[in-house]
Amino acid sequence: MEHVRTAALIVSTLTMGLAAGVFGIYANAIMPGLRDTDDRTFVGAFQSIDEAIVNPLFMSVFVGALLATGLTAGLHLGADERSRLPWLLAAFLLYLAVFVITIGINVPLNDDIKAAGDPDRIRDLAAVREQFDEERWVRWNVVRAVATAVAFGCLTWALVLHGRATTSSETASEAVSIPAVEEARTAS
Repeated sequence: MEHVRTAALIVSTLTMGLAAGVFGIYANAIMPGLRDTDDRTFVGAFQSIDEAIVNPLFMSVFVGALLATGLTAGLHLGADERSRLPWLLAAFLLYLAVFVITIGINVPLNDDIKAAGDPDRIRDLAAVREQFDEERWVRWNVVRAVATAVAFGCLTWALVLHGRATTSSETASEAVSIPAVEEARTAS
């Protein structure tokens, strides 16, 4: 069972790191890069980016981080080594909040700007951009980026604690087995 917990913790940490990277790059480069563009460029580029990001790889990371972290926390509920559990629960709750924010705020705004249609056929691009509410989208994305980065930190710390516990138990089993080996040598 310890191998399953280890694998789940590694998958959780990797998917959370990837999710943190996605939200971070939006906060650090994509949205600041689009901020100073004209309305046509903003609407067209945002629509294109949003269309491209909804793909199997991103969806696996976005949903996988939540499922893997929840599974990992669940696997540690009955474990002997529970020092990781608070960190796993914190990561899960933080990312659950990110998931809810994404579905409740960012995705509806994304859908609204996509529903406006082809930027070449939109008569009032400034109105479409204003209705999108770029400031609100950016503000909530920063919340997602920070929360996901903190969740990634929690999982990373849980991985460190896991490594320490694994090393301690290996050292303890070696200490137990060494006297047994010495007794066997002496008896021969």
